[in-house]
Amino acid sequence: MGCIGHDGEVKATQAPLFGSVDEVTERLEGVGYLASTAVATTVYLADRLGKPLLVEGPAGVGKTELAKAVAAATDSGLVRLQCYEGIDEARALYEWNHAKQLLRITAGQGHEDWDATRDDVFSEEFLLPRPLLTAIRRDDPTVLLIDEMDKADVEVEGLLLEVLSDYQVSIPEMGTVTATRKPFALLTSNSTRELSEALKRRCLFLHLDFPDPDLERRIVLTRVPELPESLVEALVRTVRVLRAMELRKVPSVAETIDWGRTLLALGMDTLSDDAVKATMGVVLKHQSDQVKASAELRLN
Repeated sequence: MGCIGHDGEVKATQAPLFGSVDEVTERLEGVGYLASTAVATTVYLADRLGKPLLVEGPAGVGKTELAKAVAAATDSGLVRLQCYEGIDEARALYEWNHAKQLLRITAGQGHEDWDATRDDVFSEEFLLPRPLLTAIRRDDPTVLLIDEMDKADVEVEGLLLEVLSDYQVSIPEMGTVTATRKPFALLTSNSTRELSEALKRRCLFLHLDFPDPDLERRIVLTRVPELPESLVEALVRTVRVLRAMELRKVPSVAETIDWGRTLLALGMDTLSDDAVKATMGVVLKHQSDQVKASAELRLN
């Protein structure tokens, strides 16, 4: 568990999760994540340098899956902070169990002085750790996923600066909790707003885009190995055509995989016009997108 002190220094050394870039590639592939050389190299450097990794790119390209894959490949615990508009310190860091504190204060009235009661109610028993504090206090290997950082308010970035700079959390009533083992921190962003330069300075940066046709084909075959290669080729080719259209939401890699599983479940071995029309809802989630795609693909 992270120690409570005042110096803010990570006291324990730790072995890296990966020994080389090739090892990153091999171990991620072993858990079903096919990483490009750029991805594997950046993950290796983030681990070796002890730096947070900021991964930006459109929705559905595998940013969150990368964090899950790193955790699975290294037998690390995954701690996830899902960001959203309005998230605050209490939801990201910690809060006190106020109901339990009130009961404790009420029970102590007339039996002990306030100093004793105060020391008790602001102790571990009444603390509710949230993802950031949980990750810092873990002694075992940990992947800290801060997902969709761009959805959080700018104020939350200020909170993260202390956490990602020194891997410590200040709890006024208890002191400073300092990590004894740094988590592998991975932040994702869909680029809906620009993150602060101060936060970016603390991170290594990786831009993920949709994979090229060959990589996406390999990904689909890895996840749905029962599919004929010819059908996978047709799926990937059609999805790339859809992504080139001006749609409200273009298909993600996960939706390409789902489409393959759908065709397999229906016993379809070719991607005919009828098959596309019958299953289009798997990859296109807006009626306007389906209408546009039907017109451009000439599905009569």
